[in-house]
Amino acid sequence: MSAPAVKTALTPDRPRRVVENDAYAAFIRRALRAYGRRVATGDVEALRDLVALSTEVDHAMSTAVVGLRAFGYSWAEIANRLGISRQAAHERWGGDRP
Repeated sequence: MSAPAVKTALTPDRPRRVVENDAYAAFIRRALRAYGRRVATGDVEALRDLVALSTEVDHAMSTAVVGLRAFGYSWAEIANRLGISRQAAHERWGGDRP
């Protein structure tokens, strides 16, 4: 097993500046819309796969929130970005969920 590439002792403990998030999110939205259009042209076999993507989106959101919490973000900070209350964020993603 190889050693990790990141030396944690040398890595500052602060939020990473990620500049491509908007472009990446736009790409994902375009891909999802294109998939919907593809199914709409008669690819009924792909409908189940398209619907299953909502489960993947839910899992991705949970992963993101758990990671942000581990990184030190509060429920209030997360909720603020989502336009919901702190309580609503905690109810949806809090507790012992993975």
